[in-house]
Amino acid sequence: MSRICVRHEERDRFRVAIRAHELVVDQPVPASGDEGPTPTELFVASLAACGAFYARRFLARHGLAESALTVTADFAMAADHSRVASIALRVETPDGVPPELRGALERVVDACTVHNSIRRAPAVSLEIVAREPAHV
Repeated sequence: MSRICVRHEERDRFRVAIRAHELVVDQPVPASGDEGPTPTELFVASLAACGAFYARRFLARHGLAESALTVTADFAMAADHSRVASIALRVETPDGVPPELRGALERVVDACTVHNSIRRAPAVSLEIVAREPAHV
């Protein structure tokens, strides 16, 4: 099993450690310092990035230009702000995609790992524990 560690820094800012990488998540001003995307924005970004990964591989496999591939994600929150209600992905390719390959590209992007994980939600367990005191 892989591990991601999230540690509180200050206010609503957290440092996220993923393998040898770190990033910061935060909330916009005035709630916090706006020093990184919100966790919800990262969630949507992970879907867009996953779709971009699959799209790039598809373009490369079919000998199509991939260098300026762009995937954008517009999203809206539910009225009560408890969840993301909708996400609209837009895949822009540098030279377009031949009509006969568009459906296949759409299926490939639509079946990315993150999207599949949303469709078939993973089992999530939760455990609350007290941190062990540091030994001097």
